[in-house]
Amino acid sequence: MDIKLFLEDWLAVSNAYYTEKYLDKWHKNAVLDDPSVGQVFKGHSGIKNYFESYFIGYKTQTRLVKLEIISDNKAHIEVEFTGEFPEGKIGGMFDFTFKDGKLAKAKANLM
Repeated sequence: MDIKLFLEDWLAVSNAYYTEKYLDKWHKNAVLDDPSVGQVFKGHSGIKNYFESYFIGYKTQTRLVKLEIISDNKAHIEVEFTGEFPEGKIGGMFDFTFKDGKLAKAKANLM
């Protein structure tokens, strides 16, 4: 699996607000923990709620700032979010674990 290519596509799909393509990047039992919003999102239904609320709802665009591939199934990215939220622009990060060519776990946070 080419993690860099996968994450570039994940960001493009996210920025285009393609919900079904976004969900297709996630394992069906994936878990996304985002302490900045105080919630853990489980499975496609939870991750869909996260995406629709915090990305589509705030018209969030995400720009990759830094990518660190930790192993063949782990990566860390730093990003810049812009959108219709109070700050207008803010840094963020994701730590990812991949399984079967999809996102299995993610820890997200604002910086």
